[in-house]
Amino acid sequence: MRDYMGPTLFQPHRARQAIRDAHEKKIPPLIGYYAGLASVPITRWIAPMGFDYVWIDWEHSACNTETMTTMVHEAAFLSGGRTIPWVRVPGHDHATMAYALDAGACIMVPHVDTVEQAKHVVSGAKFGSKRNGMRSAPPFRLVHGLTDTAAEPERGVWESLNEQGALMIQIETVEGIRNLDAILTEVPDIDAVWLGALDCRVSMGLPAGHGIRGSEPQWLEAAEMFHATVRKHNKPYAGFSFATGDELRKLTANMSMCMVTADTTKLAEMFHELTAAKEALALR
Repeated sequence: MRDYMGPTLFQPHRARQAIRDAHEKKIPPLIGYYAGLASVPITRWIAPMGFDYVWIDWEHSACNTETMTTMVHEAAFLSGGRTIPWVRVPGHDHATMAYALDAGACIMVPHVDTVEQAKHVVSGAKFGSKRNGMRSAPPFRLVHGLTDTAAEPERGVWESLNEQGALMIQIETVEGIRNLDAILTEVPDIDAVWLGALDCRVSMGLPAGHGIRGSEPQWLEAAEMFHATVRKHNKPYAGFSFATGDELRKLTANMSMCMVTADTTKLAEMFHELTAAKEALALR
């Protein structure tokens, strides 16, 4: 993602363009990993691998603002700009979104169910009345003359930042799926959409967990409605895909971003290694 860096790594990458280029098949889908643990050392260790992006989960981790900011900087700087930091924020609060955006991250906002919520989210992510933006300009976040260079001088720094950082929403209920057509019609500044299958299935009273795809008629109908709406609006979408080889290519054929691994799942493998070792070394 070095080709999509901003003028400085203290600013967001030109992620909006990267997602659109992946959607239009100008570049391959962006490959990312899930950072489910509020761990600066793990982020530092993975950063040089050069994933296209990292999803830092601020919603479901014991992560404070300072740790989140440090993880964003570690991912961007120690990857040499090869990794775009994304932060899943804890909610729809403008101040919370600003913390992640000011750090130089793109944001993913969970549980967007209505047009009104989507408009509220976009207003918190954008500067200026032309974008219906309510984002507060950080007076000391960027150093004047050093890190506040505008990517597009003719636009100025604030509108340049509007065009750089990307906003993704998560649709996590049947209500959100049903309202997605209206959301994408009325709120075009949303850059990508993610179907939160786990929460959606939980909300529907269906079995949910890691690796459960679901074949229930009501689930298949809801999932197809989501994908049909995304196709109708020609909107990039993203998701998990822990497959490999041909299956990975098939599952990500229409994805602009795919999450292929996670710190949590790799650490969970230690349990299976422990079990195998106990079985191998048990007295017989």
